[in-house]
Amino acid sequence: MMQTENQGAGEYSGLLQRDASGFLLQCDDGQRYRLELLRTPVDEVEKRVVVTGRVIDGALLEADGIRLA
Repeated sequence: MMQTENQGAGEYSGLLQRDASGFLLQCDDGQRYRLELLRTPVDEVEKRVVVTGRVIDGALLEADGIRLA
């Protein structure tokens, strides 16, 4: 996981996955985050991405943006 601080926001890298409940980020260090998203990242599913956002609750990541890694 790569995290840079910017007013509480960070960058998290890993594999974007989809399940019945929504989207997950499987980080390189093994951590998994459920994503809270404003848009549906259809083109990025099952690809390596960098998510910009903030962790709200240990396993919930509020995403401001997603880009391919």
